[in-house]
Amino acid sequence: MSEWNYVATAHKPTAVTHSCVGHFTSPEELNLIVAKCTQIEIHIVNSNDGGLEPFLDVPIYGRIVSLELFCPKGEIQDLLFITTERHEYCVLKWDAEACKLITRLMGDVSGETGHPMDNGQIGIIDPDVRLIGLHLYDGLFKVIPFGEEGKLKEAFSIRFESQALDMKFLYGCPMPTVVVLYQDSEEARHARKYVIPLENDPNIGSHDLNNLDSGAYLLIPMSLPPYGVLIIGEEMIAYCDTSAAKDTYQIGEGLPSIRAYDHVGANQYVLGDHYGVLHHLNITHKENKFTGLTIKLGETSIPSTISHLCDSFVYIGSSYGDSQLAKFSLQPDRIEVLNRFDNLGPIGDFCIVDCKKLGQRQVVTCSGADKDGSLRIARNRFGMHEHTSAELQGIIGMWSLHLVNDDSCEILVISLTNESTLFFKIEPDDASLKTWNLVEDGFNSKVNTLACHDAEYNQLVQVTPKSVRLVSSISKSLKSEWVSRSPLTVAAANLTQVLLATGGQHKLLIYLTIEDGSLKETAEVNVDGDVSCLDITPIAEKANCSKFAAVGLWHDKSVNIYSLPGLHLVGKEILGGVESLPRSVLMCSLNRESYLFCGLADGHLMHFELNMVTGQLKGGELLGKKKLSIGTQPVTLCAFLSNEATHIFAASNTSMVIYNSNKKIFCCEVNNLNDVRLMTPCSVEAFPNSFAIAKGDQLAICNIDERQKLHIIRSEHLGERALHISHQEQSHTIAICTVKREDKDDMVSLVQLFDDQTYHMKTTYKLKEFEHSCSLISCSFSEDDNVYYCVGTAYLELDANECTKGRILVLQVVQGSKLQLVAERETDGAVYCLSAFIGQLLAAINQNIMWYKWASLENGRGRELESVSLYPGSVLCRFIQTRGPVIVVGDAMRSISLLRMKVRGWLFKGGMNENYSLAEQARDCNVNWMSAVEILSDKIYLGARNSLDLFTVTKQEEGAESEEERELLEVVGMFHLGEFINRFRHGLPVTLLEDSETIPSVIFGTVNGVIGVIASLPQEKYNLLEKLQSKLREVINGVGGLRNEQWRSSRQELRTVKSRNFLDGDLIESFLTLNNNLKKEIAQEMEVESGKLVKVVEELTHLVLVESFSL
Repeated sequence: MSEWNYVATAHKPTAVTHSCVGHFTSPEELNLIVAKCTQIEIHIVNSNDGGLEPFLDVPIYGRIVSLELFCPKGEIQDLLFITTERHEYCVLKWDAEACKLITRLMGDVSGETGHPMDNGQIGIIDPDVRLIGLHLYDGLFKVIPFGEEGKLKEAFSIRFESQALDMKFLYGCPMPTVVVLYQDSEEARHARKYVIPLENDPNIGSHDLNNLDSGAYLLIPMSLPPYGVLIIGEEMIAYCDTSAAKDTYQIGEGLPSIRAYDHVGANQYVLGDHYGVLHHLNITHKENKFTGLTIKLGETSIPSTISHLCDSFVYIGSSYGDSQLAKFSLQPDRIEVLNRFDNLGPIGDFCIVDCKKLGQRQVVTCSGADKDGSLRIARNRFGMHEHTSAELQGIIGMWSLHLVNDDSCEILVISLTNESTLFFKIEPDDASLKTWNLVEDGFNSKVNTLACHDAEYNQLVQVTPKSVRLVSSISKSLKSEWVSRSPLTVAAANLTQVLLATGGQHKLLIYLTIEDGSLKETAEVNVDGDVSCLDITPIAEKANCSKFAAVGLWHDKSVNIYSLPGLHLVGKEILGGVESLPRSVLMCSLNRESYLFCGLADGHLMHFELNMVTGQLKGGELLGKKKLSIGTQPVTLCAFLSNEATHIFAASNTSMVIYNSNKKIFCCEVNNLNDVRLMTPCSVEAFPNSFAIAKGDQLAICNIDERQKLHIIRSEHLGERALHISHQEQSHTIAICTVKREDKDDMVSLVQLFDDQTYHMKTTYKLKEFEHSCSLISCSFSEDDNVYYCVGTAYLELDANECTKGRILVLQVVQGSKLQLVAERETDGAVYCLSAFIGQLLAAINQNIMWYKWASLENGRGRELESVSLYPGSVLCRFIQTRGPVIVVGDAMRSISLLRMKVRGWLFKGGMNENYSLAEQARDCNVNWMSAVEILSDKIYLGARNSLDLFTVTKQEEGAESEEERELLEVVGMFHLGEFINRFRHGLPVTLLEDSETIPSVIFGTVNGVIGVIASLPQEKYNLLEKLQSKLREVINGVGGLRNEQWRSSRQELRTVKSRNFLDGDLIESFLTLNNNLKKEIAQEMEVESGKLVKVVEELTHLVLVESFSL
């Protein structure tokens, strides 16, 4: 792997951090706006059922820390206020005419000096839109007043108390008034009101609020008269009004650990705690006193945000589990979850499992926290979006036609089981389905249709069981009819040819050519049995006629190739097997390679290379197999164009798209599209490149995404947090380490074993009391053919500053479903990481690296882990990666170090002797708090640190002037990812087509549910794409005026370090979404052909985001 790297997102963030509701896209539409760390999603709320319709999804060049809708005077719809972790803010407006977000205001207040907020930044807006308040540094409140016409005045700062826990503006105050809840040096809780001036005035009014709960932690301003603020504590709920009164009084019992809330009615609130319990708080006002009644509604995901949509519908946004659309009721008291929105975050660990049925690898993640913990299985799929549908029973055939005098619409021809044919006209503006009567004009609707197609000379052709009808596409009148002597059973047609199969006593193939106004019978031949399927798709580029015909036969389960026009048999392939009945055949060219595909009755797909000179078939392997399982139902095939390349749609009880990339055939499922019997391409102005599909008793118009992406295909909810995961291919199992909360205080740690295909749990191994898992790997040892799971643990003692005791457990899968303890080794600390090392084992134990070998017991009845060497050079060793004799260590504080075996003796057959030890070879001397490490190559090492940066280091070999320089790891790459990485895993190497160079890839998972890929590039390719990145930074404006170049720069203490030797793949891939004129302009400035530049980006996108996950 080189030092030039490309970083791209395969799965966007899914952990919800903020949400708000208002009229953002128009005064009439209600919107839910959701923030997912660096992503904003805008939804339209259905006021009848609370349903959510996706409207817009955009990235933000920053980590969002506040999100709020507000409506200034003179505006008819809400504006969106956003602040980021890097102290930037912006105000956004939706421009309905231009259909885009526009930036009304933007600013950067990062120039202040001070201690960053320990409890997180706060950005709030006065309810009467008089000012913006920002609490970014401890004890300092930044005030930005609004001026005339919504413009901002000069900002000023006010000194506040340190350690603020919460801060809210009050409603109904003549001057902006903020309440601050804070904690003093003795951890006592206090609250104070401040009256904020609109001009810089050092004399501000303030007073303390008394009688607080010692565990107060949350402020809720009341938006209706008589206004005031609720102070939520662990033991009581207190109220304080907006007057100058200094006392609060209790109005209800406390609610511990509330994480989110929203106002749902007149003085009514829904609140969610950190156990996922939803509460309803009703405040009543009587005789100048408030009282509060709290009711438990039920359980949801652990919320990070709650937004009231309409009536009793609420949105539960979660960073710890799936977000939910829910409906609450007070009679009876309950909460009903109506819809779930998948969340991969937080990804604590993940592994990659081969799914050989599909030729893909799927990502299995340890996701969620506490009771929302789960296993998630993600796989590359094409997304599907339905535009319109209609109920229609008995569909057995479907084709699309184009009319010469109305090319803006499509005609769908539908053949039904009741021996009739329907015609639907798809309108260009809304893709609605409307029946259209073509019967009088030449088509026959009172019989089944066997085939239908556009034809040359502005004609259309319809094949029925009795005849072939040629119809004018201009006048719709019948121009010619060829009548068969025997019943027709199967037919195929293209622009110039028709191929027919007859049933009855004499089974024939009949070949017709289409001429201007007539049909000409050219050839016929006897066949040995009934024909099951036909195809005469032209393969040559821009060809109107086919050189060959593909014919499937029932009786001998064969597929046959006939030459045209003579109908001479030139190739035959017996498919074999009892259920290998050909049900659909298709000839096509994929990436200039000619193939014949054959869909079978048992749900399998076969493919052959087709010799376009001789017509001979060569049995090919599709994804390493002669037959690929698509489903369990008969497979039907259809060709379509995507990105100007031919793809194959294979329909069964699951749907697949087959395509050729980089001279390899790929097969990818279509997400959530099952039981499709038929499919045909159709395209109208409103929805170009669409498809008509028949599934069940439904006819639908859909779009399939041009590019595949990772989709969550399965969730196994555990009800406990999954910490570590490892796959063991030899035993076909997956092991995970979990921690389960048995009650509010007691935790139990488990090792659980799952089947790697069904994900059903096989067994559970319970750890000892106070023992918790820290690491897990699958490995083997020298001179032992068995494979084991090794678990590193720690005993957590109360009030201990450092863990002083742990264990390494060696577990073996026995009888296919049990975990057996084979050996254990006590340690003098927590075993934070385990790594296989040349047939032995390395363990990171507190500040030490321990090296163990797998030794036989003296009695010969077992084995044990025996210490070989110890290396004590870390502060807290968290991560180990190995490649051959190379060891890379990630320290909690001291960045990356490089170790190697130090040989004092000799190597003997069967293992190492006691003369081997570990020694440091080089070190990065920067202070980096590491979150993950990986070895990219023998010379390049990758690190992720808790400041959300990626960086690469290399050992100085050439140019080092001293021994000290040779012992330093030099930083050669830096990139701000903006995500906290918990794990790297190696993806599969992929090959660049133009130079056949293999590039490795690394896959990572983050706290916010992001799955990304890092791929190394040759320097020439990197230089080209770096120029493109620079041009895109000039022409693509970030949302809110935030800049990509600044976003990808690393902030290190008081300095900013620009990204280097890393490319932002998400930005580069956005080049494909630009209009053609802008693409050409950029390419011209780069002195590169536009088509070549598009091809380079498309190829790289596919290589990195698809082939990294392929077998």
